[in-house]
Amino acid sequence: MTAMTRTDTSQAEAFLEAAYARLIEGGVDAVKVAPLAEALTLTRTAFYWHFKDRESLLEALLARWEAKNTGNLIAQAEAFAETINEAILNLFDAWLLPDIFDARFDFAIRNWALSDAAVKAKVQANDALRIDALTAMFARFGYDALAAETRARAIYYTQIGYISMMVVETRAVRLQRMPSYVETYSGRALKEAEWTRFLARHST
Repeated sequence: MTAMTRTDTSQAEAFLEAAYARLIEGGVDAVKVAPLAEALTLTRTAFYWHFKDRESLLEALLARWEAKNTGNLIAQAEAFAETINEAILNLFDAWLLPDIFDARFDFAIRNWALSDAAVKAKVQANDALRIDALTAMFARFGYDALAAETRARAIYYTQIGYISMMVVETRAVRLQRMPSYVETYSGRALKEAEWTRFLARHST
């Protein structure tokens, strides 16, 4: 097979983006080849040039979810911070910025996992990776093993609860609550300078 041209690559991404949109809107059962091709005004032949079958497209969706949500969450947990509170605020960037962590994508994948054992196993493996990263984040600031893991799980389970319960709150309300969340998770007072630096990243 010849190397893919820019147009070929764009078509593959278009199919993946359309599949993502349908997964978000209607669940995995809404991700079907013919409707995707029709919506993109492309042929089914074009689809099969890029993907072996529907299963390959679904695998690409899972890979995209892992790279974005799990990969970025781990990167935020590992980002430089001078204090544990700054480290937690680095993580909170993900809760405010969909470009870092896509909550709707996480919700859709978890719904899919309810009816697919292989996807459920994938979700559980990613949950473990995320919790391990959060545990390591606390450990590097001197928390003992049990405290680090417990606090990591408190952060993670709270956020997954937000996603699963489809909590709706304004940006202003979420920002108002964040200092208390930080102090609850860390057990340490949040300094004004720490909060000011965080707000500066989210001023627009």
